[in-house]
Parts: sequence; structure tokens; C-alpha cells
Amino acid sequence: MNLLKLVTLSFATVFTLNASAQEATVPAADTTKSWTIKGENTFLINQSSFSNWAAGGINSLAGNLIFNYDFNYKKDKWSWDNKVLAAYGQTFQKETDWRKNDDRFAINSLLGYQAAEKWLYTFFLNFNTQFANGYEYDGKNIVDTISKSFAPAYLSFGPGIAYKASDNFRINLSPAAARFIIVGDKSLRPLYSVDVDKWSRNEFGASLDAYYKVKLMENIALENILKLYSNYLQDPQNVDVDYTANLSMQVNKLISVNAAAQLIYDDNIDVPKSDGTKGPGLQVRQVLGAGVTYKF
Repeated sequence: MNLLKLVTLSFATVFTLNASAQEATVPAADTTKSWTIKGENTFLINQSSFSNWAAGGINSLAGNLIFNYDFNYKKDKWSWDNKVLAAYGQTFQKETDWRKNDDRFAINSLLGYQAAEKWLYTFFLNFNTQFANGYEYDGKNIVDTISKSFAPAYLSFGPGIAYKASDNFRINLSPAAARFIIVGDKSLRPLYSVDVDKWSRNEFGASLDAYYKVKLMENIALENILKLYSNYLQDPQNVDVDYTANLSMQVNKLISVNAAAQLIYDDNIDVPKSDGTKGPGLQVRQVLGAGVTYKF
């Protein structure tokens, strides 16, 4: 699949070009502390306004809240890395009224036991869903509801092995990963290839999770998150791809500019298309804004 090759190649290239520099900038760990807790609370706003503007334009206003927390444990040969992400945003345009532009809740957890230097035996758990309903629109009008909270929700877990250079660079491979696609609303189950009489579709396959955060230059950081999954039970050659890139530019202690892009491909998800039909397709999310970020 071309998307899989492109994302994997891009991710590998970033790793290769920056791994040495990244490891060199990682501060020495405080061995007296078992837990390291870091977090970012961000409020972004983006506004455009036009009046008698010859080139034309649409007035718009967007606001986003993002909570991004890391809870990392390290003692002796044990480590436990946890990331919790919650994000929600709305965009207003006169022609379309208010619509959400971001809606995510995710928990990623990786328990590890050191097997060798930078290598771990692991057990991972990933969960993600959304907060509010998602709709298909025709102009201002809602055509259909296409998602809700816990419709869908994704739960994955399994044993594996990981390469971990630092808290900012790790790759985990699980050759025996279970995944449950949970859809609580019966009417939405066909959109996610879930049997109407069942609350979930169960899969078993191989999972790869990679995380890389690099400091590009002073006050500019790029966070990469890649998830791949192949279902042994059905079309294992059709690899599910979920790639997110978060770019953060810190102006001062509180003001930041943030950009995010996410690409998802899953051939079991039917998405609305421009011709009015639904079917598998590339999902793309982009967010850009300036606002206030509080880090601790």
C-alpha cells in the first residue's frame, strides 16, 4: 500500500537523520525518582475576518483545547510509560455554523522489563475514542450521524519487544496483539464492519507502535506517533495506518504556535466521499493555531 510505504519511509528517515542528535540532548535521568510526570495544557485560537476584501474570503473562528500528559515510571529493570491525550475543538463559519475540528481521547501504555541495553520485553495497551457525535453534512444540514462516543472505540493490547533509546524515542513490536473495535450504537456498526448483533469486532494480529519527539531548533519540537496493525484473521496484507505529527513552536513561557496533522487508513471503515457514497478511504485531520500552553 503506497500510504504505508510513504509513512513508514518518512518515519524511518526522520529517525535516521536525527537519532544521534536527539540522544545527545537527552538530559541525565534523576535516579532518585521513580516517577516522571510531564504535561501540557493548550488553548489554541484561529480567526479570519474579511470586510470589503476584493480577493474574497470567509469569516471564521476556531478554538481548540488540548491536554497532553506523560506519566513515566522507571525503577531497576522495570519501566512503565503512559501517555494520556484529550483534545476537542470547534470551528465557526457563517455559512456552516459551528462544527468540530478535533475530537480525541487516547491512552497509550507500555510496560517494560529490561532484556538488554535499550531493549525491553513489553506489554502494551492502547485505547482511543471520541467525546461527541460526528456528522456528515450537506451545507448547513446534517445528513447523517457517522460516529459517537464509544462508537467507535479501539482497544489493543499484547506482549512484545521494544527498542527504547529514551523517553522521546521508542519502537514497540507485538507479533500477537488483540484488537477490539467497539461500536456501542447499533445503527453505526455497519460503518465499521461490526456485526449489528455484536458490540465489537475482534481482531488478532501484529502491531507496531513508534514514538519519536525531536527538538528541531530552539523552542521548536516535532512529535511523531506511528501505529501499524495487520489483522491475521482477515486480509493481513491490508495494514491499518495511523500517523500523527505534532509541531510545537514556543514563543515564550506561555504563548505557542501549534500545528497537527493526522493520517488514518483502515479498509474496514466506511467514510463519506465527495460523490455521496461511503467506503474505505484516507482520513486526514489538520489543525493550526496560536494560543496559550502551560507546561509542567
